[in-house]
Amino acid sequence: MVCVLTGSPIQTKPNFNIMIGPSPYVLINMGARYQPCMHYVEAVLDNNIQLWPCPNSTTSDSTCTLSDLCGMGGVPDQPENLAWKDRATKKDQEPDQWWRFITPIFLHAGLIHIGFNMLLQLTLGRDMEKEIGPLRFTLVYFASGIFGFVLGGNYAAEGISSVGASGSLFGILALVMLDLLYNWNTRRSPVKDLLFLLLDIAISFVLGLLPGLDNFSHIGGFLMGFVLGICILHSPQALRERIGVDEPPYAPANQNPTADAAPGLQKFVKQPVGFFKGRKPFWWAWWLVRAALLVVVFVGFILLLRNFYEWRNGCSWCHHLTCLVS
Repeated sequence: MVCVLTGSPIQTKPNFNIMIGPSPYVLINMGARYQPCMHYVEAVLDNNIQLWPCPNSTTSDSTCTLSDLCGMGGVPDQPENLAWKDRATKKDQEPDQWWRFITPIFLHAGLIHIGFNMLLQLTLGRDMEKEIGPLRFTLVYFASGIFGFVLGGNYAAEGISSVGASGSLFGILALVMLDLLYNWNTRRSPVKDLLFLLLDIAISFVLGLLPGLDNFSHIGGFLMGFVLGICILHSPQALRERIGVDEPPYAPANQNPTADAAPGLQKFVKQPVGFFKGRKPFWWAWWLVRAALLVVVFVGFILLLRNFYEWRNGCSWCHHLTCLVS
């Protein structure tokens, strides 16, 4: 079963949700990422589509306005008989429910979707949170989820709603993969662990072709998790030995933040100048790499937002990663 667009850019078939959950219109009304609720979609305006199926109706012939469908305070009415280039200049009349980059993290397409996500979160996610602590885990979790929905908003098929914490979990998967690569020689069965991660990723990408899910959220979440993982995880053991770093990388989640828990941070707070004295060139090079990656991902995030709201450049084939279009 795949997602198939009809002639209307805002309709999906089949209407039956194989994830065993609500209709896409209910998910949109609850806060799913849905481009027409966030900015004007040219294809929708060109087709002069003014009515949508009502999210709270049990009949197939009931119609609602876009504002009713979006809910959450509604959106401005679409102006009639106005060229697209003129509509784009009317910022005060353009939908701007920007929070739909955040709220979908807390929604799921159905029981199968949330069940698969919870399975990953209670296995890989739990172990990673114990290792790096709740603050770092929360940072990666939400940054990956938001970045994934922003990337999907730019390049996923227009008019397809998207929900789920899959982007966040792909960020955690990136952390787990980095941790595996960093400690490859100390793992009991590293190849088996890697194959298990690749299987999880493959299953998630297959599910990403179904209505309500978005493979670009998976890709964006993994990229953000990979970058943040390089920045917040301990360095590879071989590199730590070469740059002379022997302090613990971070305090365990069940340990109080005493002076012995995170000596590197304590040393930086007490003696910020002395913290940098005697560092080897490889230490400086590694931290420059980390800083450069943070700058790249931050600039990429800003450019994606600018593209979503202003430039709106896409690609002709990207939608095939999330939906097979007829």
